[in-house]
Amino acid sequence: MDLGLLETTIAGRGEPAYRVRQVWEWAARGAPGYEAMSNVPRALRDALAEQVPYSTLTVESEALSRDGTLKTLFRTQDGHPVEAVLMRYRDGRRSICVSSQSGCPLTCTFCATGAMRFGRNLTPSEILDQALHFRRLEELDHCVFMGMGEPFLNLDNVLAAARRLPDAGITHRRTTISTVGWMPGLSRFVDEVDEPIRLALSLHAAGGPLRSRLMPVNDRYPLADVLAECRRYVELRNRKVYVEYVMLAGVNDSPSHARELAEVLDAKAFKVNLIPYNPTGMFEGSSRDTIAAFKQVLDRARIPATVRLTRGRDIAAACGQLAAPTKPRRTPVAPA
Repeated sequence: MDLGLLETTIAGRGEPAYRVRQVWEWAARGAPGYEAMSNVPRALRDALAEQVPYSTLTVESEALSRDGTLKTLFRTQDGHPVEAVLMRYRDGRRSICVSSQSGCPLTCTFCATGAMRFGRNLTPSEILDQALHFRRLEELDHCVFMGMGEPFLNLDNVLAAARRLPDAGITHRRTTISTVGWMPGLSRFVDEVDEPIRLALSLHAAGGPLRSRLMPVNDRYPLADVLAECRRYVELRNRKVYVEYVMLAGVNDSPSHARELAEVLDAKAFKVNLIPYNPTGMFEGSSRDTIAAFKQVLDRARIPATVRLTRGRDIAAACGQLAAPTKPRRTPVAPA
């Protein structure tokens, strides 16, 4: 819900300020709507239902994967598409991947979102409403800002949303914000964020020319400078940086590429997450044997590395596959 509108509406009715907290607590715990808020006066619930939509987003469509992953396509009130994903794991974890922008202006070549038309930054409420939609389905415990957009291009709104996630059951230690290396936002994150929110770096190539070809942002903010800032984060916060490395067949997956990666990282500061590439029509994914050989090079160099478990590939909900249609919806749908 639009928390600013909630506050002004409640204040405008002369209600005590604690009513805002009551309504938010119900929403954060997964209440289906205002009607469930039993300690809020009926007259106020009715007024809020008329004046403050329960979500800033509407659900346009949903897709359920064979592995239980759920992808939801939302629309903002001004028609921009936003996708978010709920990932269900066999060990009971419930992790959500949320978007910080509609589309992304940074055009990484392997990412379907980068091929979309960029819309705009999302507000804190629009980011939170992705999480609250899934919270109404079941309890959540992890959140990654790895959906549409570059979170550090929208840092204030991302942090405003992240700081409310504990109310929905997702602690700061189980919240991860990913960046391609947008230095202004990264430096602010290092200097200003005291909460133990995790940092992930979308890296994908250690050699400058190749990384620039895959990720044009590297021309503006070279990897060496980004890694130096990540090491400063480790020194100040005593927390490792998670490195995301998508495996592209014949592009960045050879043993020599692995050695390049090992040379620029160190075990004290970084942990590598190798990501099997999810088809978007632009590249082919590396084979299991190639990924295993790549990991062996990192293992020998004593760089901690894991291979990500792919979720939701069959519904285009996996890493790099989010690419919602950009046409405004024509028919209204129910609130998220």
